[in-house]
Amino acid sequence: MIWKKQGKDGQSAPLPRLVFLALLFLGGVLLGQVLSGRVPDTTGDELGRYLTEYLRLDGDTERTAATVLSAAVIYFRYPLLAFLLGFTSLGVLLLPCFTVAYGFFLSFSVCCFTAAFGADGVLLALAVFGLRCAVTLPCYLLLAVPAWGTSAALAALSFGQGRRAAPVVYGRNCWARFGCVIAVLSAGMCVDLFLSPWLLRLILERILGVS
Repeated sequence: MIWKKQGKDGQSAPLPRLVFLALLFLGGVLLGQVLSGRVPDTTGDELGRYLTEYLRLDGDTERTAATVLSAAVIYFRYPLLAFLLGFTSLGVLLLPCFTVAYGFFLSFSVCCFTAAFGADGVLLALAVFGLRCAVTLPCYLLLAVPAWGTSAALAALSFGQGRRAAPVVYGRNCWARFGCVIAVLSAGMCVDLFLSPWLLRLILERILGVS
């Protein structure tokens, strides 16, 4: 098993875990592409109506709090889950599942845009998911890789290898890494909140002809 080759901190080498999680993410992306082909054709019309309504409500200031909360959930959910799962042995099973789900939902959403709007859907998906993915995916992997290692070490201690496994250590690097990720996610979310609506409006006006 992956957690048998442990170092001084009770974790296995990070590179194999990084590669494996990246492959799981790509597997989720491929699964999302396959299943997106089964989406009904009427989804494009529904998505077009939704985006048209979005343009009309874009200036509604009463939605600001809900928008910030929604952006916070989108940006922090996967990295925060990855970090927390590093404190439980269940993470050794749940982290791969969440990684596949991350890739699947991202890919499925992008494919829905491209299926509905064709080439313009690529620009639309880039406006909606581009910055978010560029920020959250590296942050997720930065936390998920060591979290999977500590979770595997906890599992080794729990299932009969306690005498041979090194103790699990949550050192200063763990919390410094988490703090840096929170700062990066917060900065990315703020930029997204100010930049993405403007960029999305430009693209939607071109695609839908709404001003």
